[in-house]
Order: sequence, then C-alpha cells, then structure tokens
Amino acid sequence: MPYTTYLVEKGASHSFVAEAKPPTVTMPRIKALMTGSLPGFVDVVRNLNSPALWKRIIFYGDETWVKLFPKHFAEYDGTTSFFVSDYTEVDNNVTRHLDKVLKRGDWDMLILHYLGLDHIGHISGPNSPLIGHKLSEMDSVLMKIHTSLQSKERETPLPNLLVLCGDHGMSETGSHGASSMEEVNTPLILISSAFERKPGDIRHPKHVQQTDVAATLAIALGLPIPKDSVGSLLFPVVEGRPMREQLRFLHLNTVQLSKLLQENVPSYEKGSHPAPAQCPTGTAQKG
Repeated sequence: MPYTTYLVEKGASHSFVAEAKPPTVTMPRIKALMTGSLPGFVDVVRNLNSPALWKRIIFYGDETWVKLFPKHFAEYDGTTSFFVSDYTEVDNNVTRHLDKVLKRGDWDMLILHYLGLDHIGHISGPNSPLIGHKLSEMDSVLMKIHTSLQSKERETPLPNLLVLCGDHGMSETGSHGASSMEEVNTPLILISSAFERKPGDIRHPKHVQQTDVAATLAIALGLPIPKDSVGSLLFPVVEGRPMREQLRFLHLNTVQLSKLLQENVPSYEKGSHPAPAQCPTGTAQKG
C-alpha cells in the first residue's frame, strides 16, 4: 500500500496498533469502535447518547452496521457478508458510490466497510496471492478519498479527518474470533491536515485500545463521550492544540471515566474523586 505507507511515514497522520478485545468478530468490534464499550456493556444504542448528535451520516458496506444503527444513517447501502466466497462484488458495491458522494457536500460523516480482504482470508488465508491485489485496491480507494478531501479543504477553513482501521485481525489460517496476536492487533491510522508534521519527524506507531477511538472522535467532533465508553483520548491527536484545550479534553475524558466507575464499581469512593459537577453542562458539545 504505497500511498498509505507514504502518509504513515511522511504525511500529516498519526498511526497506532489498536488492540481489539475478544471476541474478534465484526459486531462487537463495531460496538467497540463506535461506543468505546466492551462486549456485555448493555445497550449499544443507549451508549450513543442520541441519534441527533451524529448529524448526517452516510454508510456503505457490511450490513451489520445497518442492523446495529437502524435509524442513524441518512443514506445507506448495506452489503451482506454471508457469501464469503465473494471478495469482488462486496467491495465494488461500496466503491461504486464513491465518485458521486465525494463530490457532494451534504454529509458530515461517511463510513465505508469493505469486506473483500476478510473474505479472501477465509477462503485461502493471509498468505494468499489475492491479498496483495486487494491491498492495492484498498490503497487506491484511500488515495481517492484523501485527495478528494484535500481539494475540498480549499473551500472551507475546517480540516477533515480520515480514519483507516480494521475491526479485527486475521489468524495464520485466515480465521478470526479468538485472541491470538494476529487476530487482536489491528491498524489504526488518523489522517488530517490538522496534524502538522515537520520534515524528518519520525512517528512510531503506539499501541492503544480499539475502544479509544470513540472517545477521541467524540472530543474531536465536540460531542459528549458515550456514557459507557472505557476508552482514553488518543493524546497525539491533540498534542498540537493549546495547553488549555489539551487539559480540557483530558478533563472531559477523566470525568466521564470516573462517572462510569461510580456507576459500576460498588467499592468506588465518590468523595475522593472529582465530582461530575465540575464539568460545566454542555462543555463537551462546544467544538
């Protein structure tokens, strides 16, 4: 993936290795990415606070998303993952929308979930000669999206954010669901012109939790962190901001986590920790 590699090594980006907790299968991993919660943490929709907060979202790809969030997408086209032997049509059905949707300005968030790479793994394993071709295809998709976002930024003062991630990894036999290193380690790359990078700035991928994505996106979008999120803010994403803002972001994350502890740990001593009242109402909703 030469274009992606360039962005990781020299572009305005931050890259991580995100640990996905077992079971390493799609539905609980999507919940972790979107809500920051672990399997068994109550109702996924309740964790999202409110459908209205997420503004206008467009989705194309694995229909699991549509089943999880049936009323959250302004527009969608779900693709069934049932036919594991198909690794071309499932992805073509996503990519065919790209040219039109990237030209439009009527959405706040675009989610694409490609299935082909996963299906190739199930068919013939991670060492299949088909893997290289599919990674090249995904690299071209990322380049198309990134260059489109860059051109749009000439018309608006606000930077865009492009997130590249996997919901789970793949074992040496091409399966997933368990807890081997190959199954739980997933790539996570955040790309934005907001991440200034000087020549020669070498950034080594840090190991983080997959649940950290939700808290980071919420803070970046000026939204409340999902109430059952156990994730932490990915600090490199905000380290270029003024110190006062950095402290405010960390405070928001700390208050949310302390509230979660109070509600779920009987032995938690409420009096010895910052009370949630210290966070002014509505602070998290300000950009």
